Amino acid sequence: MAAKNKILFETKNLILIVFGCLVYALAYVLFLIPHQIVPGGISGVSLVINYFFHTPIGVVIVILNIPIFLVGAKVIGQLFMVKSIIGVLLSSFFIDFFTYAVPLSSITSNKILACLYGGITLGIGLGLIFRGGASTGGTDIIGQVINRYSNFSTGNSILIVDFCIISLSGIAFRNFELALYGYLTLFFSTKIIDLVLEGMSYTRAAFIVSDKTEEIAQAILTQIRRGVTKLHGVGAYSNTPRDVLYVVLAKRQVPELVNITKNIDPNAFVVITDVYEVLGKGFESRTTKLHI
Repeated sequence: MAAKNKILFETKNLILIVFGCLVYALAYVLFLIPHQIVPGGISGVSLVINYFFHTPIGVVIVILNIPIFLVGAKVIGQLFMVKSIIGVLLSSFFIDFFTYAVPLSSITSNKILACLYGGITLGIGLGLIFRGGASTGGTDIIGQVINRYSNFSTGNSILIVDFCIISLSGIAFRNFELALYGYLTLFFSTKIIDLVLEGMSYTRAAFIVSDKTEEIAQAILTQIRRGVTKLHGVGAYSNTPRDVLYVVLAKRQVPELVNITKNIDPNAFVVITDVYEVLGKGFESRTTKLHI
C-alpha cells in the first residue's frame, strides 16, 4: 500500500513538472524572447547568446547546465537531481518546440505587458515545477553550491546571481532599460512562485493584550465561535504580568473581532498577522486544497 501511494505521489509530481515546464516555456516564447527581456537564470544567459549567435535557446540551456549539474552533484539530493534533469530537458524541449517546430509569436507588442505577464507566467511555471520537487537547474543549483561553501543563504545566492545576469544582459544588449524590465520580471515571477508554493493567506491570527481578556475571550467564544488560547505574559518595561489572547480565525471575521475587542476595551493592544497553514478542527488544510 505504501509503495502504491509513493508511485501515485511521484506520478502527480511528474504531472506538475511536465505542466510547469510547458507554462515556463510559454512564458519565454510568448513574452520574454520576442522582447529580449532576461529574467535571470541560465535561460536568460541562453537568450543573450541566442541574440548574438542565433543558437537554439533550449539546446544552449541543456549544454550550460551540464557543468552545473556535475558541480552540484555532491550538494543536491539524488532524487532532486534526477527530477531537475527532467525539468531542464522538458523546459528546453518546449522552448525550442514552440520556437521552431510549432512557432508561436508574441501576443503583445508592449514591453511592460510582456514584462508583467511574462513574469506571472514564468512564476506559475516555476512554482509548479518546484511543487513537483524539481527545478530548471541553472541558478537554483548554483545557489545551493554557493550556500554550501560560503555564508550566503541559498535564496540570497540565487538573487545575487540572477541580478548579475540581468545586469550583464543590459550591457550585452547595450540597452539598460531591458535590464530594468528584467528586474521587474524577476520580481513578479518571485511573488507568483511564492503564491503557487504557499497559496494565498486564507486565515488570520490575532494577539490581544488587554486588562479585560476574560470578557474578550468569552465574547469571541460566543459571538465569533472561535477557540481562544490564553497565554501568560509579562510586560518587559513595567514587569507587570498580564494575559495575552491568541485567536486564529477567517479573514472575514477580523472586523468582527476588532469591533468586539474595542467595544470591551478601547485600550486593548491588538496585533493581526497572516497565517499560511492551519491544521486542526474548524479549518481546512490549505495543503489539501492545493494538492493536485
